[in-house]
Amino acid sequence: MSSTASGNARMNREKSQQIFAKAKQLMPGGVNSPARAFGGVGGDPIVFDRAEGAYLYDVDGNKYIDYIGSWGPMILGHRHPRVVDAVKRAADRAFSFGAPSVGENILAQLIIDLVPSIEMVRLVNSGTEATMSAIRVARGFTGRAGIVKFAGNYHGHVDSLLVAAGSAAATLGVPNSPGVTPGTTQDTHIGRYNDVPHLEQLFAQHGSEIAAVIFEPVVGNMGCVIPSPEFLRSLREITRKHGALLICDEVMTGFRVSIGGAQQLYGIEPDLTTLGKIVGGGMPIGAYGGRADVMKHVLPAGKVFQAGTLSGNPIATAAGIATLEQLRETPPYEYLEKISAQLEAGLAREATQANIPHVITRVGSMLTLFFSSVRPQDWETASQSNTARYASYFWGLADRGIYMPCSQYEALFISAAHTPEDIEATIRSAAEVFKTLA
Repeated sequence: MSSTASGNARMNREKSQQIFAKAKQLMPGGVNSPARAFGGVGGDPIVFDRAEGAYLYDVDGNKYIDYIGSWGPMILGHRHPRVVDAVKRAADRAFSFGAPSVGENILAQLIIDLVPSIEMVRLVNSGTEATMSAIRVARGFTGRAGIVKFAGNYHGHVDSLLVAAGSAAATLGVPNSPGVTPGTTQDTHIGRYNDVPHLEQLFAQHGSEIAAVIFEPVVGNMGCVIPSPEFLRSLREITRKHGALLICDEVMTGFRVSIGGAQQLYGIEPDLTTLGKIVGGGMPIGAYGGRADVMKHVLPAGKVFQAGTLSGNPIATAAGIATLEQLRETPPYEYLEKISAQLEAGLAREATQANIPHVITRVGSMLTLFFSSVRPQDWETASQSNTARYASYFWGLADRGIYMPCSQYEALFISAAHTPEDIEATIRSAAEVFKTLA
């Protein structure tokens, strides 16, 4: 099976520690993204060497069942044969053109076919680039400056959106980054997730100034927080009433919670959608798209500037095409629901038996175990979780060969490569850890 350690034995990670010590001399904090820094659980990050299917292997030779999946993209598991073959064939032709290629058309058509609200799409290089561009287009289309985002929703490190952010900003206790000037955030209004009266109040005060509302349809960056039907309905009704656009940030949920994303699952009708992660099959890529009349404002069709030398990169588009075609031809969603429900039920059972206060939230193959007695509805309630207990839980599982998100405020992801046996091994390991936390 998968785990290389059991009981209370501490895994040997000497090589990881040596490599990370060197990394700290070369890179800020030793990492290239703060979510990797283990700020939410303490200790040194684990350095990985390779991955296969549902498993990760670190530089010390330890094997782990992986519940991160590169923070979401690996819905098919690591190194899916179809994706690997597509990448190899693309690399044999070119690494980059900086010019149009047929793969861009194929991936764009797949996105338009699969995501209900997208009529036209632009490929970019990351989820952050997608949200940054969507905000600019919304402002250009409406002629307004104001943006509404929700506390605890993370939309990448865009200056105007890096306020009251989730993800690593929440984990590390830096919700407002130095270097983000008052001028770049003066048009950003902060809403409370799932709070309809507060949203109505914001629009009553600033409705004529607001270009768009951007939101996560299932929050994954303060842990998995689920929207209420009333909240989703109000988002659409209020933005339409005031002439603002609705931007659905599906960087995390796109192709994850259903083939058409959260908007298909919940019947959301956004004006613009941002995508990343699964859309590139693990390669650096993002996309934004939506109503054709809005997208035609993007240069060169319109006047809203957005560009990128590597946008539509042939290797990234090949990985994305292979992933989306596999998801369309052999949908894994019924299987993912089955094993994800298995994990949810098992963790709930064992935590209850150990008298550990907890709440589990799940949408499809996204899940969070909150060490809290309060069901999270927004950042205020999610932040009441016992992060110290989560840190002990994380390391207890890591030493049993289970790799969970290194923060209470990140959702875990299950892949089609996970087996029922992997899930049961995870539940058994969690039961052992829960006993040490009681």
